[in-house]
Amino acid sequence: MVKLTINGQKVQAEEGTTILEAARENNIYIPSLCHHEEVTPYGACRLCLVEVTKNGRERLVASCLYEVAEGLKVKTDSERIATNRKMLMELLLARCPNNKAVQDLAHKLGVEKTSFKLDDDDCMLCALCIRVCQEVVGVSAISLVNRGVDRALATPFFEPSSVCIGCGSCAYVCPVDAIRFEDIGDTRHIYWPDNDMEFKLKKCKTCSRYWAPQAQLDYIIKKAGLAPDAFDNCPDCRD
Repeated sequence: MVKLTINGQKVQAEEGTTILEAARENNIYIPSLCHHEEVTPYGACRLCLVEVTKNGRERLVASCLYEVAEGLKVKTDSERIATNRKMLMELLLARCPNNKAVQDLAHKLGVEKTSFKLDDDDCMLCALCIRVCQEVVGVSAISLVNRGVDRALATPFFEPSSVCIGCGSCAYVCPVDAIRFEDIGDTRHIYWPDNDMEFKLKKCKTCSRYWAPQAQLDYIIKKAGLAPDAFDNCPDCRD
C-alpha cells in the first residue's frame, strides 16, 4: 500500500491507483465528466485537476491520469485549482451552453456564465463513448475526427457504421446525454451528434416482446461461440 496525504488527510491506496480513484475511495470530492472505471483514463475534461507536491515541487496534474506515490501531498481545493477549474468550466459551458449536465456542474463549481463565445453543441468530446466501444464492446464503431475547432465525434466518413451492433453502450456512458437511443416497435434508433442509425430488434419466441438488437445478439453469439438459437427467448422467458 502507498501512503499519501490528500487535503491534509492521510490515506492509503494500492500502488497503481490514480489520485482520483484514491480520493473517491476516501469520499473526497474531485469533479470529473470523462472518467469511468471500466475504461482507460483519457484526461479530456481536465476538471479533475489537483495540485501535487513531490520532492518539493508543486504542479497541477489531471488526477485521473496521475498515480499515487509514497509521501505524495495532494490538494484538491486550493485557490489555484479553483481558478483553473472555473476557466475550464467556462470553456466547456461555452461549447455546451444548453446542456443540463454541464450547466449543473458549472453551478456546483460557482460558474454561472461564460465570457467565451457560445457554441451550440451537446458533445463535450470526452471520448468516453469511443473508449467504451473500443475497450469494452470491442467494435470501434465511432471515433473523434478532424482537429482543432472542427474536432467531432463521428462514424467513419460520417456514414452509417458497418460494425456498430446497436448495443447502446455509448449512450449509457455519455456523461452529458449527447448520445441517445430509443426502442420503437421492432426498431432501435440511436442518435449520435452527426449521424443516426436504426437496428432491428430480436423478437422473443415466447412472449413476442422485442428486447435486443439482432446485430448485438449475433455479435455475442459469434464471439462467445454460442448456439444460433441462444437468444431466441428474452431473459424473462429463459428457463
